[in-house]
This record gives sequence, structure tokens and C-alpha cells, in this order.
Amino acid sequence: MTDSLAGTLTARYPSLADRAALITGGATGIGASFVEQFARQGARVAFFDIDDAGAHALIAGLAGMAHAPVYQRCDVTDLDALQSAIAAARAQIGPIGVLINNAANDARHDFGETTAAEFERNIAVNLRHQYFATQAVIEDMRTLGGGSVICLGSTGWMIKNAGYPMYAMAKSAIRGLVNGLARELGHDRIRINALVPGWVITEKQRRLWLDEEGEAQIRRSQCLPGHLQTEDLARMALFLAADDSRMCTGQDFIVDGGWV
Repeated sequence: MTDSLAGTLTARYPSLADRAALITGGATGIGASFVEQFARQGARVAFFDIDDAGAHALIAGLAGMAHAPVYQRCDVTDLDALQSAIAAARAQIGPIGVLINNAANDARHDFGETTAAEFERNIAVNLRHQYFATQAVIEDMRTLGGGSVICLGSTGWMIKNAGYPMYAMAKSAIRGLVNGLARELGHDRIRINALVPGWVITEKQRRLWLDEEGEAQIRRSQCLPGHLQTEDLARMALFLAADDSRMCTGQDFIVDGGWV
């Protein structure tokens, strides 16, 4: 199955020019598309990851942007390192007006063999950092007069997929995080929403899990034909970060080709 985005007409968001955007897990996959698309809008982008090679390759491919993306190596499960990296990013790109909590790991695991240490690690990589990264940028957004927090969820728990119960649990909690903060942050014109992907066919997904059975499942379950691509998520993120979405908060924005 092929599905090209060539020739697609896309929006320009003037409000994103020079806006400081911080993206976790930005070296590859969906996160790399966020970095690229925000940079192409003229935003000042900083991103975190532990994949140095992927991060440097991404930056090299974006030479010539109005603002070169800034890479900060950071394991988001280390909360002290996360706080330090956010401070370093702020020093380089200015007060954070957009936060995209993207870092995650959907590694498959067996419910019956889960240890307590594995449980804590999974929550740390898929949920905990979203809470504390958001906490760390709120004063920036208050100073700016508002901002946008975008938390990455997943439809995996909604459609009751097997094979990753801890991941499904963590991703379902993103809805609670967004709902639990929307009113509190809204008083300061800070929006918080969940961007909820379906099965996005990244290089990792293609390498590890996409087979003929998976292709058949996509054809059966999606209302729209073709592969969901990273750019499809990035374009929704641009809208949620821009002033165009100024009255959108506390919501799930599902991008899945009509699967759920």
C-alpha cells in the first residue's frame, strides 16, 4: 500500500513565526515530523531525545530554516535531567509558548510477566514526564499571556489492542491529565489538548509490526484509504499550537483515518 502526500496543499500559520516550541522525543518518527513542520513555519524549536545520530541527521536536513532547531540530549524519565534540559532550551529559544509532550515507547510486553520495576519505567516514559514537563513551562506561558500544551495519546487503548497493557494504561491516562488541567490552566489562556494518533506507519512500525495482516486490518478498519503518516499528526499539531485554535482546550483530537 502506498500513499503519497506530494502535492497536498497545507496551511501557513503566521502566529507560529518566532514562537518557541519545545518537543520531547523529537529525533525520529512522529516527533521528527513535529520538529520539521514547526521549523518550516518559522518557529524557534528545541527538542529532546536520546538518539544523538537521529537528532543530528534531522538538524542537517533542516539547514536553511529561519531558526535552526536546537537539540538537547535528555532522558525524559530522569526528572532532574528533564528540568535542566527545559531550562537550557528556554535559555536558547526563549520562554516556551508551545509544549508537545511526545516522547513515548510502545514496546510490547506480557501482562503476566510484568515486574514492578518495569511498571515504573513504563509509566515514566509514557506518562510521568508529560505531567512534569507541563508543570515546568506554565510560568513561561503565563508570562507570554497564554500558550498551548499538546499531549500525545493513542487510540491503541480505545480499540482494545493486546500486547501492551502498561502502554495502553498510560496513554488512557493522558485523557485524564488533559481534562484535569484544562480549567486550571484555562484561566491563564493556556490551552491543553490531547493529540491522539491511530496507527501511524513510521519506519519503526514498518520494520517491526506492519505485515500483510496489518495491511489488511488497515483496509478493513480505516474509513480513509492509505497509510496514516507522521505529517498528518504534525499538521494537526500546528493547528493546536497556532492562534487559530484559541478556543480549543480539554479535547481529544483523533487523527486515525476514521478507525475509532
